[in-house]
Amino acid sequence: MKSYCVTDVGVKRNMNQDFVYASDQPIGRLSNLFIVADGMGGHNAGDLASRYTVEAMVDYIENAEETRPIPLLEAAVEAANKAVMEKSMADKSLEGMGTTVVAATVQDDCLYVANVGDSRLYLLDDGIEQITKDHSLVEEMVRAGELRRDEARNHPEKNIITRAVGVKTKVRTDFFDVALNEGDRFLLCSDGLTNMVEDTEILELVNGEPSLEAAVHRLVAVANRNGGKDNISVVLVEPTVSGV
Repeated sequence: MKSYCVTDVGVKRNMNQDFVYASDQPIGRLSNLFIVADGMGGHNAGDLASRYTVEAMVDYIENAEETRPIPLLEAAVEAANKAVMEKSMADKSLEGMGTTVVAATVQDDCLYVANVGDSRLYLLDDGIEQITKDHSLVEEMVRAGELRRDEARNHPEKNIITRAVGVKTKVRTDFFDVALNEGDRFLLCSDGLTNMVEDTEILELVNGEPSLEAAVHRLVAVANRNGGKDNISVVLVEPTVSGV
């Protein structure tokens, strides 16, 4: 397994409120772990929310006895939700902070994913497929038939998310599992990438570079060239499939 990650402040923002984590090595009972969190909140609250979430998840997973990926990821997100809420309640300046999170692990040739908010995970092979579903106001309008997909990209309320870690006592997390095949790669990212670069171009850029590192840096560069309106975080992973 190989992976590479980058987080970049972008062109328009002064602070990076994203936080990323990538480990090809075992973390507790998991063989590997990858996380992207995109924080929200005034002043420094957003960057603290994303960092607290990732740190709480990693800490929980390192010490847990659970071995099943989905229950373990679910409990880790719940632990992070509690940690962020407790921080915001203890400090008035952090009130209302929260974060998206998308986390993934590969176990026995299967990709397991947890998602809250609008950070995404894509599966890349000959094509590109968004595995996660955005928890956003605009995405809900698209699903309800109130908005066309092509109208959603530039909608003025595109950044309003409907689920986040740390804003309610109970967090609702979506889970996905995907069987991996030889040649598959997967990509976790914040919306600073996907709002600036179309899915088809993401696939072309990744396939057009000789290494994961070059592909990730190219994605960030193109997102910034296209406006860089938000922080940009990318984790690109090339898993090892058994027998390959």
